Amino acid sequence: MPRISILMPCRDAAACLTEAAASLDTQTYPDFEVVAVDDGSEDHTHDALLDWARRDPRVRVLRSPRRGIVAALTAGLAAAHGELIARMDADDVADPQRFEKQVALLDAEPTITACGTGVRYFPRAAVRDGARRYERWLNGLTTPDAIARDIFVECPIPHPTLLIRRSALVAVGGYREIGAPEDYDLVLRLWAAGHRMAKVPEVLLHWRESPGRASRTDPRYSAAAFRRLKVDVLRRTLLAHRDGAVVWGAGPTGKALARELSAQGVRLRAFVDLDPRKIGQTIHGAPVIPPDDIDRYRDAFALGAVARPGARAEIRAALAGRGWREMQDFCVAA
Repeated sequence: MPRISILMPCRDAAACLTEAAASLDTQTYPDFEVVAVDDGSEDHTHDALLDWARRDPRVRVLRSPRRGIVAALTAGLAAAHGELIARMDADDVADPQRFEKQVALLDAEPTITACGTGVRYFPRAAVRDGARRYERWLNGLTTPDAIARDIFVECPIPHPTLLIRRSALVAVGGYREIGAPEDYDLVLRLWAAGHRMAKVPEVLLHWRESPGRASRTDPRYSAAAFRRLKVDVLRRTLLAHRDGAVVWGAGPTGKALARELSAQGVRLRAFVDLDPRKIGQTIHGAPVIPPDDIDRYRDAFALGAVARPGARAEIRAALAGRGWREMQDFCVAA
């Protein structure tokens, strides 16, 4: 049996599939199978997959009606044989050493359940400033501690780079269709179950940027969907035994997070802000206080929610300096 099963959902991917397939054909770690699931393509994707399978017996092709990525991943996982499950998108390009280095990381660290790699968006001319900031943030999170500390900012493991122990993926319930980003949902469930995740600290996947990507167009990947998912997990984990939440940041990011907290039944205790014009106001029924007053709310959980560059580090330093413990008394979010 192959050690790795690579799940590759495909929909109308004929234009890019050849490049993705070539990057897998040249992997220095050859002990894998590709389970390619054609999710109702209307172009020549299926023919291209069959042609690839004829050339490489490690490739198996499944075909289904157009049901979406979660159904395609679930079908692929059911058909997979490997003890390690990898993800790959049909329009991305893997470095030749991607799987060799990821397997080496998991073999060297038995307590790590899943790992990703660094990414680089391409073509660079199409990569906007926001995507470049996101790329830098992702590539800066490599250790289990760093990934856990930023888990409520955004999904810290780029899904197309994922390599996970099959036993852990099955234990947390596999992929779910819940109207939210399926990759972030999986990573949050892994974290909540106590699993440790890491990254190979190298760019081993080139991530195609295009305006038609599902993350740009599908409402399941909207900012509101991300917030709903974050707050749902927060209230069942870090906030479960605290008397509500204090949101550090009374700007747009903090207010949006506070609205979602309230919508999910979390008591909003206070906002913390540096702007003297906001201090003393009431927002969403909670007072705006200066940082020096936050210790009045030690029974609450604090959420740092300021989008300004450098703000997360400042909030962390301020709270740690007052004896608040990260991931026990506070965390940063977005």
